[in-house]
Amino acid sequence: MADLFDDGAPAAITEKPDLNRPLADRLRPRSLAEVIGQQQVLGEEAPLGVMLSSGSLSSLIFWGPPGVGKTTIARLLARETDLHFVQISAIFTGVPDLRKVFEAAKIRRQNGQGTLLFVDEIHRFNKAQQDGFLPYMEDGTILLVGATTENPSFELNAAVLSRSQVLVLERLSLVDLELLTQRAERELDKALPLNGEARDALHEMADGDGRTLLNLIEQVAAWRVATPLGREALATRLMRRAAKYDKSGDEHYNLISALHKSIRGSDPDAALYWLGRMLEGGEDPRFLARRLTMMSTEDIGLADPQANTVCLNAWNTYERLGSPEGELALANAAVYLALAPKSNAVYVGIKAARRLAKETGSAPPPKHIMNAPTKLMAEQGYGDGYAYDHDAEDGFSGQNYFPDGVRRPVLYQPVERGFERELKRRSEYFAKLRAQRNS
Repeated sequence: MADLFDDGAPAAITEKPDLNRPLADRLRPRSLAEVIGQQQVLGEEAPLGVMLSSGSLSSLIFWGPPGVGKTTIARLLARETDLHFVQISAIFTGVPDLRKVFEAAKIRRQNGQGTLLFVDEIHRFNKAQQDGFLPYMEDGTILLVGATTENPSFELNAAVLSRSQVLVLERLSLVDLELLTQRAERELDKALPLNGEARDALHEMADGDGRTLLNLIEQVAAWRVATPLGREALATRLMRRAAKYDKSGDEHYNLISALHKSIRGSDPDAALYWLGRMLEGGEDPRFLARRLTMMSTEDIGLADPQANTVCLNAWNTYERLGSPEGELALANAAVYLALAPKSNAVYVGIKAARRLAKETGSAPPPKHIMNAPTKLMAEQGYGDGYAYDHDAEDGFSGQNYFPDGVRRPVLYQPVERGFERELKRRSEYFAKLRAQRNS
């Protein structure tokens, strides 16, 4: 068994001349059939499968995280459609470089050769630069394949998007990563010196990124050990990859949305998980405190009036304690919100009230509820007929407080949950009294 995990003497370069090439390059698929994962775009009935079978390939935008095969698939598409493959990066390419690329593609087209232009990080081009692609896409000089890790809806011109099909590439699953590991072991002609748990941990460290996994495998394969390593030994030798999290990009909004919906869905475990993910990603705890406070008013409201106080206290506690101790207060608030009764009745009510306010314009309050601090105002009837509610036997006059001519709406409709159950009972009581008074 010891020999199985021993590196042994390095093979002579003359026997295997590509040993010095990175493993990721040596394992690059030679056909689309060899690509691991992404069957949602590569399968026979998937978008790319249908395009290739019909012989009609349109411009494409690959949207997905790093290390999932965007560049590889683009290169293989060019090979399978007999197009000349040109790769540029928006980070390192300026307008003069683009002109040269387009001129070369024109000449190639005149000679009967099409061009597949692969633009990595295409979202890095500004709007004017993106517009520069349009005439060459429209006249067939280039077939554009762009790759982006950012949401194309926000980062790419509408004109570019309208001439392209956006295909979403997904992070590799654990099954995909295991298949990639097996392919690497065949290429290396040796098994990795890891037991089952450590092998799983290696895949978790890659975090869905095939390129990262192959880089980790290269490191692990170089170790000289007598027996397979376990999870803890692997963690000691390798640094876990930081989770992908962009505090100003898609991941920021995706994760706060996940936290919000977990709380709204009354799932404290999921709420803690997404809160933890954001904290581990380096999110500003003050942003989280602000969003938790907003959730307390939007999704819980008067079903539990204490929820807002809990959030404000958690925010205040964080400001006094800082990280990491103050983050526990945010976790307390997240769990409290998740388990609190839910109501958006006030949220719905104020939205309806604002719509009604726009519709009714500048309609004044009825005169009987306006003050009359001057003689002229009194002569105009301001305050006439106002009934002082405290003078009523039950403390309720039932008068109209809406503008004259505005039909009384029902804007606040409390739910049968939490404290709002009591507010619903009170609302119905006053509505009944109001009907009696007005009759």
